[in-house]
This record gives sequence, structure tokens and C-alpha cells, in this order.
Amino acid sequence: RQEFVIGGYTDPKGSRVGIGSLLLGYYDDEGTLHYAGNVGAGFNDTSLRDIIAKLKKVASDTNPFAPTKAIEKKAHWVKPTLVAEVTFGEWTGSGSIRHSVFHGLRTDKKAASIRREQATHVEDVMQPQSELKSGKRSTTATKATNATKAAKADPLADSDVDSKLPTTLKVTNPDRCIDPVSGMTKIDLVRYYALVSGLMLEHLKGRPLALVRAPAGVGGELFFQKHSEVGKLPGVKQLPQELDPEHPTMLEVPNVQGLLSCAQWNVVEFHTQNAFAKNYDKPNRMVFDLDPGQGVSWQQIQEAAQLMRAFLEQLGLPAFLKTSGGKGLHVVVPLKPQHGWDVVKGFSSFIVEHMARTLPDRFAFKSGPKNRVGKIFIDYLRNGRGATTAAAWSARARPGMGISVPVAWSELEHLKGGDHWTVATAHTRLDHGNTPWADYAKSAASITKAMKQMGYKPA
Repeated sequence: RQEFVIGGYTDPKGSRVGIGSLLLGYYDDEGTLHYAGNVGAGFNDTSLRDIIAKLKKVASDTNPFAPTKAIEKKAHWVKPTLVAEVTFGEWTGSGSIRHSVFHGLRTDKKAASIRREQATHVEDVMQPQSELKSGKRSTTATKATNATKAAKADPLADSDVDSKLPTTLKVTNPDRCIDPVSGMTKIDLVRYYALVSGLMLEHLKGRPLALVRAPAGVGGELFFQKHSEVGKLPGVKQLPQELDPEHPTMLEVPNVQGLLSCAQWNVVEFHTQNAFAKNYDKPNRMVFDLDPGQGVSWQQIQEAAQLMRAFLEQLGLPAFLKTSGGKGLHVVVPLKPQHGWDVVKGFSSFIVEHMARTLPDRFAFKSGPKNRVGKIFIDYLRNGRGATTAAAWSARARPGMGISVPVAWSELEHLKGGDHWTVATAHTRLDHGNTPWADYAKSAASITKAMKQMGYKPA
């Protein structure tokens, strides 16, 4: 993670607005701006419109970079005055960054001061400042060093992201293996959440959530927690008690600090509710979790997702797709927050019952294992008050540690499973980031007309 000077941008493609990607660079000691690659992930509609407005104010006819053939010919140039903060997976041999994610503009940094930073070992940055000043080395840092040396195959060890873990983050037992299948350690998972934090927080901010802790790792006992004291979880926020007065206060993870402190606390999975805390009584999404029974093939799951999408489109409802990180897929409908929990859950149940009645050989309406042998249960129970679904970019506490990833419908046929991407391979997806869901927020629809079309009358 480091800052780069913005020297230009490319045009957007498809339905995207603003820009396609930013062209990035850094200065050498002689004042020459060297091209360092581009970044096209990490934006939403608001940030795209904001940044194109700023770029147009500093438009230029002159290429500010040193001569190179790596830049797209149709690029638009700007005066090199804006500074972007970016995370990325690695530097290539040709001097460009890969798997980059935009995190924002840095108004506190002068462009002329931006240099290519050198990676620092994770065991050094994990030491508290007091220990660094005194010259003492923490036990945790020593363990991290030993873990790095002992690891047979650490898929994230070469990533520059670990060089930017907060200096205040002390990771205990970093070398503890949390998944024997993939060989993932606790520090690997912390690094992963640091890597995807910018993407994941778009799906976490503002929503009450549940944390799935796995102190004994994958295969051990799991602890599903919607409530917790936050003194041991810096950055995690307790939501107002009045949102759920009969229970302890709910939690929100609104920032990187909260995300990483949860990972240090052995949280593997992050599950969010279907409403924002600020308008908690009115859900703003509807989730259909395609959960395959015994004997269901992956092709059947893919076909089920397409059928689900087709039916929702007949109702005039948009459908967005993501892998679950487990065995199935999640079809998500963004809603205008107009109806209460009971109405949304009731209507989602009505849709699933219709699908099961229309295609009984494919779908089951009841969730029990005996009811869905060879069939798919479309889990509508995720739409109840207090219910949660694994968030996009959340890892899963399953062998192999799959992750939930937003995908475009055109990508569905190429997926190999609900765990197509894992913690170990996440860096190969960062160039796409949340782009497949770029239209999610502005696609929010009302279910009023759809309920009338199906003849559903809320109780």
C-alpha cells in the first residue's frame, strides 16, 4: 500500500461512468515521473463522478510520464498534482503494480514527494511503537519471523500488502495454522483482510453484522456472535440500543482498524444484515441463497441461478450475483427501503414457493436435508429481521478457505464452484474488485409492483 501520483486516466467501458482507470506514477530523485501501472478497482459511482470532476480541472495536453510503451494510446493526460492511495499485490519485473485497488485521494501529500516505497517485513511493522523505540523485539514479532521462515508455501508472503499492516496491530500466534487443507495461517488471513479492506468495507459500512469466530481454526468449534464488548476490538462500533432493545447492542465494522482487529480476534467470517442501521426497520436488499442438497451438480446450481435471475427480471426486479465462498451462489436484489422485515421476508418466501411449485424437480421449498436430496433449497430465511448473509469478500471457515466474490452474470458459466476464489487466490481477482456490481446502488427497485403482479398480499 502506498501513494502514487496521478498522471492520466482512461475512458470507462460499458455502463461505467467517469473513468476506466487511473494512470499512476512516482518520482525519482531527479524529478522524473515514472509510470507504475494503473488502478481501476475500488471505485463506486460517487467516487467515479467525484474524481473525474477533479481530473478535468487539471487536464493537460502533455504526457507527464517518462517515455514508455506501457501506457494505453488513448489515455487522457492531467497535470501531476493529485495523489492516490492504492493497495496492490506486487511489483512486476517491468516496474508496474498488479492487482491494485484505489482507496482515495491524499490531500495531505505533495505529488513531488512521492517515491517508490520499499517493502518492510511484516514482523517489523507489527511491533508496537514503544518496543520499536526501546529496541526490544516482541514475542509476537519473533514468532512471525519464525513462521515466515518455516512456511512451506505461503501464497501471500510475497505480497507487499503485509508491509503496511498498522504499527499498532499486534497479531498473536501469527504462525498458527487455521486451515490444514490450504496451509493458511492466522497472519495470512490478517494480510488477506488488509488486502481487500477497501473492497470489503463497501459491503460492511452501515450494516449490523454477525462475526463467526474460529479460535481452533477450520474444522474446530465456531462461535457466531452478533454482540460483543468492543473494548478488545478497536474500530468496531456498537450500534444504538434502540435498534434492537430486547437484546444487547448490535455491531458494525466501519473501518480497516475494525476489520483487522476482528481478524486478530480469530474472526474468519463477516455476515451482514439486509438493512442499514440508519433505517433498520426497512430492508434495502433481498437475498436468495442457492443451497444445494446431496447429489446436486455445479452445473445444476449455475442453471438454478439463471432461472432465479430470469424470474426476478420478469417481476421487474434487478438481480446481482456473487459466489458464496462455499458450495452455492447468492442472488441479491437491491431494494428501495419501503417495506418492513415481515413483508420482505414474506414476499421472498412467496417467490421461492412459486419456484419450487413450478420446477419441483429442481427446487425444494423446505430446508431439511431429506427434503432436498438432488434439489436446491433457495434459502429465503436470510431475509428475516436479524438474519445475516456472508458479506462480499468474506472468507469462509471451510476447508480451502473460499471467499465470497461479486461476479457479473456473463462470468457465471466460467465459474468452477461457489469457492472459485480462495484467500490464497484472491489477488487474481482484485483487478475486477466490485466492478461487476457497479450499478448495484442505482438499480434499487420497489417490490410493490412485483407483489401485485404475483398476487401476494402482505398479512
